[in-house]
Amino acid sequence: MNPILQLALELGRLELPVLPLRAGKRPVGNCPACKDNACGGRPNMKDPGPCTCPAPCHAWAAATTDPAVLTGPPWLRAWREAEAVAYHPGGAGLTVVDLDNAEAVTWARTALPPTLTVTTTRGEHWVYRGAMASANAVRPGVDIKSAMAYARWLGYGAGTMTPLPDAVRALVVKEDATRPPANGARVASSPPPPWTRTVGHGCRHTDRYVNTGLHRGLAKIADCPETGAGSQTFGVARFLAAQHARCPGPCDLGTIARQLIDAAVAVGVPHDYATRAVDRGFTTAGAQAA
Repeated sequence: MNPILQLALELGRLELPVLPLRAGKRPVGNCPACKDNACGGRPNMKDPGPCTCPAPCHAWAAATTDPAVLTGPPWLRAWREAEAVAYHPGGAGLTVVDLDNAEAVTWARTALPPTLTVTTTRGEHWVYRGAMASANAVRPGVDIKSAMAYARWLGYGAGTMTPLPDAVRALVVKEDATRPPANGARVASSPPPPWTRTVGHGCRHTDRYVNTGLHRGLAKIADCPETGAGSQTFGVARFLAAQHARCPGPCDLGTIARQLIDAAVAVGVPHDYATRAVDRGFTTAGAQAA
């Protein structure tokens, strides 16, 4: 038997929902009927759909423990091309804290309770008992993989798995739950000063270029008065900061940050959440906020 399939069946018996990974740690591509989500998606996806495709389409949503499915013809074709096995942590009631480098591992050893640890090519996976929402870049080099995510199987690890602690849950800010301002009124704040090259004198961009991108980003945040403003703020901050990643600096991203935070607060995002979203966006982009 294909050793990768044999491993998948073994993990399935341990009630870990598994799926094949092709080169580059990527899931198998969707079949023609499911391409571009034409099938409507699987029932257990974020946007539930009717798809019951027998192939391993939709990545983590297709993960299964059923040996009949794993060894069925559509999956056998995928196993022949697979280079690794992945599993859906949330489907097994688990959470993986993916520590992508030595600095992240050092942080976890001082900030998180010990648990089952699996060595990876660049760092470690810390596996806790309990599921939660997944999120990328909750800290530099730290991803959370649980619900609606997959993790590559890298072995059984060492140590004893412990319950999911509040310290891990707190890493994921519920930014999509936009809170309406009191009495339905928008939250006002004194407007921050505009961005200019006077303060961003180390920036390689023109005033017009920076402010055009900023105003478009502010409009995107303002378009989320009901839900999603926190996540939109994170995305805008990451995009804008990435434009300055190669600037010699300083670029005065602090002025940009204040405008993004104000825009998010104006549509009901709590100030702390908005600040966290912007900080995470800047950190993920790898830009200097000077």
